[in-house]
Amino acid sequence: MVDRIVAAAWLLLTLGYAYVGSAYEAKFSYEPIGPRAFPLLLAAIAAVCWLWLVLRPKSVAEDLKGLPPGGFTKASIMIVAMFCYALTFEWLGFPLSTALASIVLGRFFGGSWGGLVIAGAAIGVSLYLLFDRVLDVTLPLGTVFGG
Repeated sequence: MVDRIVAAAWLLLTLGYAYVGSAYEAKFSYEPIGPRAFPLLLAAIAAVCWLWLVLRPKSVAEDLKGLPPGGFTKASIMIVAMFCYALTFEWLGFPLSTALASIVLGRFFGGSWGGLVIAGAAIGVSLYLLFDRVLDVTLPLGTVFGG
């Protein structure tokens, strides 16, 4: 039952994301396909995941008896963490907000604070450099840091 509720919520989020992404207009020209393609591609991938949730074999669904003890709380905290990541993305900038999100999510997988701080910093900085310098995708440095 839990997987069907997740599938319904996933479908609503996917449709909303596709609607918002299809209306995106950039202030300057992109080549060759424009900025609208990325959110629409992500929406298509999310739709495929939704289809898998709905159409998968019953044997897989029968193995899922619901959330483990404390699972709802952990899932809720992870959703709030991702929501906070989206809210702080422009204010704190990509490197810092990504590092903080990596640290919070890493705690759910049993990571130690020291290792997560190092890994979070490495992930935030390396992904920023990859996107900004190599792939030429402009990401915010954050208004906190004057970016």
